Amino acid sequence: MNDLLPGSVSRWQEIERVARGVFGLYGYREVRTPVVEPYALFARGVGEATDIVNKEMYVFEDKGEERLALRPEGTAGTVRAYIEHGAHVEGPQKWYYLGPMFRRERPQKGRYRQFHQIGVESFGVAEPWIDVEQIAMLDDLFRRLGVAPAVQVNSVGDAACRPAYLEELRAYLRASASRLCAECRDRTERNPLRVLDCKVEACQPVLEGAPRLLDRLCDGCRGHFEAVRQGLDDLGVRFAVNPRLVRGLDYYVRTAYEFTSDALGSQSAVAGGGRYDGLVETLGGPPTPGIGFALGEERLALILEAAGRPAPEQRPEVFFVSADDDGRREAMRRAAELRRAGIPCDLDARAGKLKAQFKQAERVGARYAVVLGSAEAASGLAKLKDMQTREETPVELSGLAARLGPGAP
Repeated sequence: MNDLLPGSVSRWQEIERVARGVFGLYGYREVRTPVVEPYALFARGVGEATDIVNKEMYVFEDKGEERLALRPEGTAGTVRAYIEHGAHVEGPQKWYYLGPMFRRERPQKGRYRQFHQIGVESFGVAEPWIDVEQIAMLDDLFRRLGVAPAVQVNSVGDAACRPAYLEELRAYLRASASRLCAECRDRTERNPLRVLDCKVEACQPVLEGAPRLLDRLCDGCRGHFEAVRQGLDDLGVRFAVNPRLVRGLDYYVRTAYEFTSDALGSQSAVAGGGRYDGLVETLGGPPTPGIGFALGEERLALILEAAGRPAPEQRPEVFFVSADDDGRREAMRRAAELRRAGIPCDLDARAGKLKAQFKQAERVGARYAVVLGSAEAASGLAKLKDMQTREETPVELSGLAARLGPGAP
């Protein structure tokens, strides 16, 4: 787990600000759910056979001996809230969330045991057009941030066609077990679809020859996937079909998609999502189609950094430098005026030597500095010093807000 200091947080705030703006354009509203949920929610929703539940979740008992877990992902908790609050009676819902998730994975670049996701869930629409809109929305978000990850799509079938495919795939993998890594051999029995996602080089020849689910889709899944592809073409979203793209959780059906970037080397996945039409019912709600995605803020922040996009800087417009006690009191009064006017400003509450205060003004990146002493406090006049050019301009203290506010030179 890691800390985020102010310089890093400003980039995250930009990501979250743009995300909130884009999601609002598409009709999504924010929800906030607990970071702690009953263990059973994830065992039922995510799947007891998954690596997340089996190996990675932080699980504990509270004093009432209830088995709880830190949330490893956001969808299950959001579905729980959707059911618990009876949101289905209000018709289709579009929700989004931001927050920390927890998995005990091997730390690597852009991946920590406490990590942060921005996620989106849509409930109540079975038609493929919501799949298209969601992928296009995520593409829109990335473009507004100045990055363009590659889009990959696939269909993972549903209850009508996937079970027979899984048996065929499992039989193929068993026959090739001697050429697979230990992790793939284990997944062959527990979750064979995840074997297709293996990145171990020695496993690739086996996986290249594996039967393809795309060739074995039922008519319903095939028609749905064709409509998704056509819709993305209609909206001008460039994508590639990846027959080996799967999602790591049990609840996904039909559409699966992923946004990848080569900016971080082998850790290429930035965001991923898919359809989960049976999950609401599995968790005790009415039959409800759903689809959603999650993107990792850590990885996206690293990609923005690699792309050379500067992090937004939170700088004071003016820094007040106090020459004496009268100047310190006047600085406090004038700072309060500017802040009420929405103008960021700062001062060194310790006062002290002028040189040290100017150093502090430079450290915080102030655009201007104003030196205040007893003479300036009495006359209401001071000099506004440009911290870049060092040019000084006379200014009335009562007119600082007008001088520094929106539209000022």
